[in-house]
Amino acid sequence: EVELVESGGGLVQTGGSLRLSCLASGLTFDDEVNIAWFRQTPGRDREAISHISGRDGSTWYADSVQGRFTISSDKAKNTAYLQMTNLKPEDTADYYCNAISWSDQEYWGQGTQVTVSS
Repeated sequence: EVELVESGGGLVQTGGSLRLSCLASGLTFDDEVNIAWFRQTPGRDREAISHISGRDGSTWYADSVQGRFTISSDKAKNTAYLQMTNLKPEDTADYYCNAISWSDQEYWGQGTQVTVSS
């Protein structure tokens, strides 16, 4: 059974930093797995904010987080990260890790809450 477990969320002041982690079990973060981070606030759709290619490590960021967030993956630890800096109140959301395997199977974590106080 595949499980993605996020951690690292919490309460931080505006301008602060957090690093989210996504630990996978039952799925190997190898060249055939692409990883993404999404976030969601109440009443809104879940939005993609960043992803990283397992094959070549190329990354993409939403305009709202470009320059402040960094996605990475440590294949040896089977863990993906989202380093978040210069956090703003509008970054407050539940953050979810997403992985898509070579067979287009998609997996989600349970989410971790990030709250940025003004």
